[in-house]
Amino acid sequence: MDDLKHQMKDHFIQYASYVILDRAIPNVTDGLKPVQRRILETLWRLNDDKLHKVANVVGQTMQLHPHGDAAIYEALVNLANKDFVLDKQGNFGNIFTGDPSAASRYIETRLSPLARETLFNPDITDKILSYDSRNMEPVTLPAKIPLLLMQGADGIAVGMSTHILPHNFSELLEAEISYLEGKDFRIYPDFPTGGIMDRSQYDKGQGKIKIRAKIEIKDAKTLVIREICYGTTTETLIRSIEEAAKKGKIKIESINDYTSRHVEIEIKLPRGQYAEELIDALYGFTECEVSLTSQVIVIKDGHPWETDVHEILKYNADQLVEFLKKELQIERDRLLEKIFYKTLERLFIENRIYKKIETVKTLEGIHQALETSFKAFIKQLLREPKHEDREKLLQIPIRRISQFDIDKNKEEIALLEENLREVEKNLKNVKKFTIDYLKRLIDKYGKDYPRKTRIKAIEEIDKRAIETKKIKIGFDPATGFFGTKVSGPVKLECTNFDKVILFYKNGTYQVVNIPEKQYAEKVAWVAIADKKTIMNVLYRNKETGQAWAKRFIVEQFILEKSYHYIDDLGELLYISDDPKATVEVQFVPQANQKLKKILYPFKDTLVKGAQARGIRVANQKVKKVTESDQLLLV
Repeated sequence: MDDLKHQMKDHFIQYASYVILDRAIPNVTDGLKPVQRRILETLWRLNDDKLHKVANVVGQTMQLHPHGDAAIYEALVNLANKDFVLDKQGNFGNIFTGDPSAASRYIETRLSPLARETLFNPDITDKILSYDSRNMEPVTLPAKIPLLLMQGADGIAVGMSTHILPHNFSELLEAEISYLEGKDFRIYPDFPTGGIMDRSQYDKGQGKIKIRAKIEIKDAKTLVIREICYGTTTETLIRSIEEAAKKGKIKIESINDYTSRHVEIEIKLPRGQYAEELIDALYGFTECEVSLTSQVIVIKDGHPWETDVHEILKYNADQLVEFLKKELQIERDRLLEKIFYKTLERLFIENRIYKKIETVKTLEGIHQALETSFKAFIKQLLREPKHEDREKLLQIPIRRISQFDIDKNKEEIALLEENLREVEKNLKNVKKFTIDYLKRLIDKYGKDYPRKTRIKAIEEIDKRAIETKKIKIGFDPATGFFGTKVSGPVKLECTNFDKVILFYKNGTYQVVNIPEKQYAEKVAWVAIADKKTIMNVLYRNKETGQAWAKRFIVEQFILEKSYHYIDDLGELLYISDDPKATVEVQFVPQANQKLKKILYPFKDTLVKGAQARGIRVANQKVKKVTESDQLLLV
């Protein structure tokens, strides 16, 4: 048993480490998860500037990736929809509506010009064996752009997760320039879905941001949503609006989604509602406003690193300096080697050294003769010729020797030396060279990635203030009309999110939204459905003529559904919400009748449910019921 426990512990630790390092958490060097890196490496190998079927790319990537094609396809589509490193053709889904992409056999992709220019250089890329040891794959790509911050990242591993928000391309590179120049900088998220963002609590990616959808007023009764919050779709947004309407938080007449390449959600408002008044409610009760919390965890030097976005940017900037320095050093060595060989070739032909080996019989003797001959010119060479240098000279064809142009050779060497001086100059000031490189990238690609999310301070929505907006409802019993635009003897004060409960003379009640003006036939009482008002009711049994009384609260209801509050054989005589209500019950005259009427105070009656049966007031038949000077119902 102990062995099993140790084995399970070891296996779990190995699995957790694998998920963290090789699946879920991106590497700070290139901002990529392993599956994303393998996709880009495959596309680099396939690169011929033409589009490739995604199905083919997925299949080729499986040579490097130990998991199935579904994971590769999903990662590729997600990567393509970031719109930085992949060009795409076909239906890759819609980030606004959440619609899925087409099957992999119908869509095509390739590396973007930005990716080809900034992510690959085999000369400075460390590689390891793939999972099956049949191929080599990069440990990380030598990314010259802060791809992690550009694209953002989400990942859930064992015991940790990361959520890095995307940022603007040009702003990131300008921040790197500021850092390299020793200046302060600030970077803030920028989302592909646009919207309006409050950055005040971002705290270098360790806090949160508030983001709002962009809502336009088309006319007094119509709102149009043009941009949505990051992390939502038009489908989830519409659902949140409909749920808010069902809960009575907002009132809408209809909602239509016309989104295709751009977001367009049209909201029509009912009578009594106006566009300007609804905007705050949409921000307060729907996904038109969301808060996003950032958690920055990445892989650095083979270990998880919890940090902030400013530290990542500094790391990427320092890393870029090192990458460019290595490339300059490689270029310097390449130029030196070219200068050396061209000089060696000129000396070999110009001084007719090839004539000295015509009579030598052995290859070893030839090399010995060449080595001896070049000793006289060693000061003109950058280094002493090696065996492979002499081998290269021996492969020069006779035609090339006979047509050799010494002046052209000297011009080529002069050009190479000029390039070498430029490279050495840049090596002496790599930081300035890096800044110039970043500026060139901004000039070349910056226009393709404008900021989409506007930065603006967002005031906190006071939901309680929205909910307690006062309105007045009028009810005219003579005409049967009630609503906000009705003036009648009955006045009710409520909020714009309250409901109206209608008690009909036939013993049923119904809860409805507050209208501007609506006709209600045979209404006995209109009240606010606040789930706490106590109603007093007295009714007469049609068969026995006896009076029954009840007190109740309407606590549960479904909008516009009819409910009974008195028996089927009951005839309503009196209804009121007066907590001190007292009625005079008059009986039908009979022979030898001693009691002709009684006073009935409702306060002594127990409060029950709306569907509960009432209590009998008296055994005599009831003639009529009055209260004070008011005859309510007969």
